[in-house]
Order: sequence, then C-alpha cells, then structure tokens
Amino acid sequence: MNYKPFIPPERILMGPGPSNIHPNVLSAMSRETIGHLDPEFIRLMDEIKDLLKYAFQTSNDVTFAVSAPGSVGMESAIVNLAEPGEKVAVCVNGVFGSRMKDIIERCGGAPVVVEGEWGRAVDPSSLEKVLSQDAGISVVAFVHAETSTGALSDVKTLAEIARHHDCYTIVDTVTSLGGSELKVDEWQLDVVYSGSQKCLSCPPGLSPITFSNKAVQKIKNRKTRVQSWFMDLNLVLGYWGSGGRRTYHHTAPINSLYGLHESLLLLKEEGIENAWKRHSNNGKLFCGELNSIGLKPYVPEHERLAQLITINIPDGTDDAYVRKNLLEKYNLEIGAGLGPLTGKVWRVGLMGYSSSKKNIDLCITALNNSINNR
Repeated sequence: MNYKPFIPPERILMGPGPSNIHPNVLSAMSRETIGHLDPEFIRLMDEIKDLLKYAFQTSNDVTFAVSAPGSVGMESAIVNLAEPGEKVAVCVNGVFGSRMKDIIERCGGAPVVVEGEWGRAVDPSSLEKVLSQDAGISVVAFVHAETSTGALSDVKTLAEIARHHDCYTIVDTVTSLGGSELKVDEWQLDVVYSGSQKCLSCPPGLSPITFSNKAVQKIKNRKTRVQSWFMDLNLVLGYWGSGGRRTYHHTAPINSLYGLHESLLLLKEEGIENAWKRHSNNGKLFCGELNSIGLKPYVPEHERLAQLITINIPDGTDDAYVRKNLLEKYNLEIGAGLGPLTGKVWRVGLMGYSSSKKNIDLCITALNNSINNR
C-alpha cells in the first residue's frame, strides 16, 4: 500500500470534545522538543503549575498535569485518595458518575451510590440522606459538569454537605474547567481533576489535577501502597514537586505540555471570570436560537451547562442522518447521546475556542436545514 502523510480535514468541533484548538496552541506544540529534565523544561513545568492554580482558583502546591487524558485524572484521584475497603459515596447522574463507581470498585473501594436522574443535577438532599445513614463513608465523589447529559451540579453545596460529615471530596471538572465557575479553595474541594481538550482548547492527552493539603496528608499516611505505580502521587511529586531538583518518574509529553502552557496563557489573558461569562452568554444565545427553529434543550435551564447543551431530537428525525449531514455538508461535528439517551438527544459543545457566535450561527443553520430539508 502506498501510504502518504495524513492530512486531517478541517472540522468545526462542536461535539462533547475535543474542541477546536487555538492556532497559538498548535503553533506552540510545533516548537523544538527538549529533554524532560532540561532546566528550561523544568521552568516551563513550574509555570504550568502556577497557571493551573489560576485556572482552578487554588493555591494548592500539589497542582500539575497528569500525562494522560481526563479518565486517568479520574483514576489518579480515586486510586490515591481512596484505600481498599474504604467507603466512597459516588453520585451517579450520568456516564461519568458511573465510571467513577467502576474505578472505585476496581481499586478495592466500597462505593455507596447516590442515585440521580440522567439530565438533572445531583440532588444535594439525596447526598445528605446517604451520608446521614452511613457514618462509615469517608470520601464523596461527584461530577461537576456531566458530559453525557449536559447537567451542571452545585459543587459548592455538595462539598459543604461532605465536609459536614467529615468526608473528603473528589470532583470531576473535565468539562467545566475554564467554562463554568469553579473555586477550589473557596469551596474547599480536596481532589479536583480535569481534561485538556474541552474548555481549555488544548489537544486531548493531559489531565490537570489539584490536591488540597488535607488530601496530600491523607495520601502520605495511607495504610496501603497506592495500587498504581504510574499514578502514585508520592512518586509523581518527585518529578512535579517544587524546586529545581527533580527526580525522573516518566518521560513527559513535552510538546503537549507546550500546548497546555499556551492554552493557559490564553485563559489568563482573557481572564477566568471573562471566560466563564463568555461561555455562559454563548450558551444562553444558543438555546434562544434553538427555540427559534423549534428545538428544545433537554436539561432544565437552572441545571444546564452553558458549554455542553443536550438537545431533544424531534420525533421522526433520523439522528444518524442529521449528524452525518452536518459532517459531510458543513464540516461540523456534534455528538450523539450516550446510554439511555442514545437516539434521544444530540450533544452540542460550545467549549473554549469553539465557543463563538460564528459557530452558533453555523450550527443553528445546519441543524435547521438538515432536519427540514431532507
């Protein structure tokens, strides 16, 4: 076979992730590769840590990027904080809450499920009830922005309930970091992880994560070793810790970290509160335009993500045909429903660099034409 260099098509990415990459980020990733222990690269790592602290709104010393996608960030959080046999209350209102439960089980933990409705925020009263009935629970895990449904949960309130019951918190912010209000220190969150490919508009493959001092102390005083060598925080900090002297742990994805650094510079330049506001405004604009063409968001307004909106598929509409038509005629990607929402909703992302009025206008036109002009 005559293989040739791969030239990807130019797509407008408005699915659940990845989002389109800012040109500055792509340019940064093409720069000369240097060693992962080069003093200049160590300096870059320190800047990334500081910029991630800004994005998370935290002063946590243990803040860095896991060299793997958000799912490994999830696993890193759980495998470090939860020991075998430890009870973890896990709020399940979509695919990624279910994934948390699966990982807890695989780590030997004992998940106690707080059942929620798909397409709705986690109900704080349900968490309160579970924690009140089981004093043995020591960790609470939940998703801030449930990517499978487009529901946004009240992290501040959930964390307050967890603290009232002397529980640590693990928070999934893969789709919310940089797009929804998130204040790690003010809300006293313990372990918070995210992904690079959503509102940060960086390629997939990195998972920003931050640990509170309280969480770090718990991890250092574990009765058992962390089950994963690669994700063991006690080892990783030899590489991502403070100061110029670093211990080899693994070969970091150097050029990907160039890209993350650039994306965080762009976030800092825009201002975190401005980024939250841009996503919020564009989400409201998009939902208003949906109504004008007869489409309805799936999630109630007060629980709805601004940067990932699920849309009810009209009766009689061919889900796969519409998505295929958008891709072939408009170079526009949107996402299908997952789990029980398969064939019932579309998931449209307005994340990071993809969150713009130009993209909103195109998506509305393309959806309207694809549904009505078949």
